[in-house]
Amino acid sequence: MEETHFADIGKQEAISLLLKESPFKQGQSPRIEISSKGGVVKSSSVLMLEGIDFDLVYFPLKHLGYKAVLKASGELIAAFSHPAAMSVTLGISSKLDLADIRELWSGMVAAAREFGIKSASLDLAPSRNGLTISVSVLGESSLLSEKRRPAPKSKDLICVSGNLGAAYLGMMVLEKEKKNFENGSNPSLEEHRMFVGAYLKPEIPAGAVFALEESEIYPSAGCLVAQGLSDAVKRICAASGLGAKIYADKIPFEGNTFSLAKQLDVDPVAAAMNGGDDCKILFTIPILQMERFRRDFQTFDIIGHLAESSAGQVLVLPEGAELPLRAPGWPEE
Repeated sequence: MEETHFADIGKQEAISLLLKESPFKQGQSPRIEISSKGGVVKSSSVLMLEGIDFDLVYFPLKHLGYKAVLKASGELIAAFSHPAAMSVTLGISSKLDLADIRELWSGMVAAAREFGIKSASLDLAPSRNGLTISVSVLGESSLLSEKRRPAPKSKDLICVSGNLGAAYLGMMVLEKEKKNFENGSNPSLEEHRMFVGAYLKPEIPAGAVFALEESEIYPSAGCLVAQGLSDAVKRICAASGLGAKIYADKIPFEGNTFSLAKQLDVDPVAAAMNGGDDCKILFTIPILQMERFRRDFQTFDIIGHLAESSAGQVLVLPEGAELPLRAPGWPEE
């Protein structure tokens, strides 16, 4: 089969070809059909930059597309909002051709199907600085859920949907094997497949989140852990005006995390707090719902609690020392 190139067909024809291979239509605008009972429309967006957020040397394009949509959708799911529409803009460098963007787009379509997205728009633009991915997602929360959701309070439990730090360690493994490959050695990833998978193809428990809604357990706040636990906790504190205490010995880790972290000379707690890309759901649950929550949603771990603002936002070490949470958001000089 002869390959089609951007230079041969131009931008609009390329968009048309990509949309033809998806459930979305040419010229379609992202939209939400509000339910008859009414609802609240929310939005979330992500921007991913080559060389900062991903490395195409080892990141499969299909997985990358899936992850971009997951990160935008996950923030809505954490807010009890059902994703319904998305807008995608891709900045494409000269080293990528239509076959590459088709692979990237197929991952986006797979994620859109999984999260129930019904409409989408796609735009393409040239980029001189590598691949740029921009995804915006619209979702709807039910009016009833919004009304029943309590305001965050001191002593609300902070809960997370799964193990932390694995994605960062997976990225470190990939970076290490990339250097080995450049030095003439063959990559060896099988031993650390779970960690590599946590970075390249994360999963979020959308079903468990909406099961909370069906069980009428309404979190007082929620967000996606996408740039480290510290960042997620600080966002919840900023929105609520409260402080928080996270207990280091309550943070969930995969079984081999500490041995791999030792090999890579990485502090596993630091990987969880600031590593990023774990893509887990963080909730705050009213303390009066603790027993029911623990009984019915055992896949979530309770790792701390909200506190009065005067307590600050701290990591409590096993010996009792408290360290202020830091979330710089970009590499430090």
